[in-house]
Amino acid sequence: MKISSRGDVAPFIVMDVMEAARVEEAKGRQIIHMEVGQPGTGAPAGAVAALKTAMDSDSLGYTVALGLPKLRTRIAKLYSDWYGLDIAADRIVVTSGSSAGFLLAFISLFEKGARVAIGDPGYPSYRNILKSLSIEPVRIETGLESRFQPVPDDLQNVDGLLVASPANPTGTMLGKEELQELIAKCEQQGISFISDEIYHGVGPGKPVSALEISDDVYVINSFSKYFSMTGWRVGWMVVPEDHVRRIERLSQNLFICASHASQVAALAAMDCEEELQGHEKVYERNREVLVNGLPQAGFTNFAPPDGAFYIYADVSDLTDDSRALAREILRDAGVAVTPGLDFDPVRGHTTLRFSYAGPTDDMIEGIDRLKRWFKSRK
Repeated sequence: MKISSRGDVAPFIVMDVMEAARVEEAKGRQIIHMEVGQPGTGAPAGAVAALKTAMDSDSLGYTVALGLPKLRTRIAKLYSDWYGLDIAADRIVVTSGSSAGFLLAFISLFEKGARVAIGDPGYPSYRNILKSLSIEPVRIETGLESRFQPVPDDLQNVDGLLVASPANPTGTMLGKEELQELIAKCEQQGISFISDEIYHGVGPGKPVSALEISDDVYVINSFSKYFSMTGWRVGWMVVPEDHVRRIERLSQNLFICASHASQVAALAAMDCEEELQGHEKVYERNREVLVNGLPQAGFTNFAPPDGAFYIYADVSDLTDDSRALAREILRDAGVAVTPGLDFDPVRGHTTLRFSYAGPTDDMIEGIDRLKRWFKSRK
């Protein structure tokens, strides 16, 4: 049968790395996972307990498309607690993970053929979702001089801008002044602004929400990272008041609703602050292990991350084929890492991403293995 060119998107290489690691584990090897941005901790205990209770007393059928009203109200409270903002619960849409949020945002904001700017290196699904919708991703080549973030002069002849702060894969953040300048440029030129804030709460830096600067933005967040609920597939978006109904109509038709079970767990997770802060201490320790240990393992050129749980390293002194280097490290050291080609198709052949989201003991063991690998390679 005929097929559509919209399906011709690049693979998500980190998923291929995960599969290669799984194959090695099936052979009996113990693999240290530094490839995937998945917290080593599970959902908070209170979230799991709340779902167990709900399963005994509730059929957990469809919810309204915008999400459980109690969850939307609780998310609004988060904006008060974290940023001092008064965000109406009516502006919050619960989604099937942040991925559904991006899909809804792109369909709502852009016509076929629109041009949307994204910084490289950046999360690969941005460009692949855009391409699948016949929207053109416009690559902004960022570097250390801007801490791998776009600047206003980059915005030429585009219909939209998507930023992430803290960013994947670099962990760098936009300060308030930098974010204000980008949003001001977008408002002047009629450019739609989308802010990916799924790593807020993760890492030592205090990120700025785009909502602190303007209400005329789309903000997308998730329970996957700070709340350690990757597999539950539940997130949210905040949109301008006059966009809520259009997002609701899209949600009704594309998803019906986010998982009721996941929404119940997410609501309870938001009140598990003590446990969540304990997770943050783990990431803080892991960050220290990698920032100090990677240079001793031959990876010396990287910007220390402000947030998230990644380090993005220049490995041009070791290889011009990051995919082959990642295979070598998995084979010889038993450590899974992600080639930079996922995040920057042009320059990623000389970069690797290391995730420190896993257990601290694994991070320590991973660094020891990388040190031994580097020593033997020399």
